[in-house]
Amino acid sequence: MAAEPSGYAALRYDVADAVATITLDRPEALNSLTVPLKTELLDAFRRIAADPEVRAVVLTGSGRAFCAGQDLRERLEPGALPLAEEIRARYNPLIRAMRSLDKPIVAAINGVAAGAGASLAFACDIRVAAETASFVLAFARVGLVPDSGATWLLPRLVGAAKAAELALVGDALSATDAERFGLVARVVPADRVVEEARGIALTLAAGAPRAIALTKQALNETWGRDLEAALDHEAELQGMAGATADHAEGVAAFIEKRPPRFRGE
Repeated sequence: MAAEPSGYAALRYDVADAVATITLDRPEALNSLTVPLKTELLDAFRRIAADPEVRAVVLTGSGRAFCAGQDLRERLEPGALPLAEEIRARYNPLIRAMRSLDKPIVAAINGVAAGAGASLAFACDIRVAAETASFVLAFARVGLVPDSGATWLLPRLVGAAKAAELALVGDALSATDAERFGLVARVVPADRVVEEARGIALTLAAGAPRAIALTKQALNETWGRDLEAALDHEAELQGMAGATADHAEGVAAFIEKRPPRFRGE
């Protein structure tokens, strides 16, 4: 499928080969988050959720940053919502949309991911980082608390001890250390980060959509279950996946020694 125009002002959106690519596009401000950008980003994820032609997503930033978090200058403007209202109205719906999306999201972390920008990266399913990328929970430096899911997602990604250090001290985590702690799946040269993330997304887009969606669901919900509940839930989801036409196609392709042709049915 050919790329389509984005229709957005603060980000670029295109779809090609069943992969939607979202590029935060405020490079002069390190892709910091404004009300228009947050609104467009939420709309883009809702658009993806409703588009059966999209099977995977790449999220990245333009210029030298992935996302520097909230645009602090905007917070000084007249009429800015109180922080709690801003988070509930614009940040929380965005993180929910990402985590509930039944299509995998691959982050191409092309530069610094700071504050809520780091939270956006944490909310993706797979993270690929440029060698020059870094993660920093900069909230403490401006007298704030990590938000946008950071306090829930980060301990589950890197463990309680490292999450506490990153959240309380606020030091930057390099791409190399992020890979060592399991926060990112791969570290690649900066000029290859989007290409690498897109390669993963293309592999996912060629997979069985229903099985991938159920797998993402199982991974999302595992933290709230004990082993017995997880075993039972896996059996339930496997029954659903096993009843799909894609499963039958996968078995047939395996026996016939050919690539499967998954249709999401």
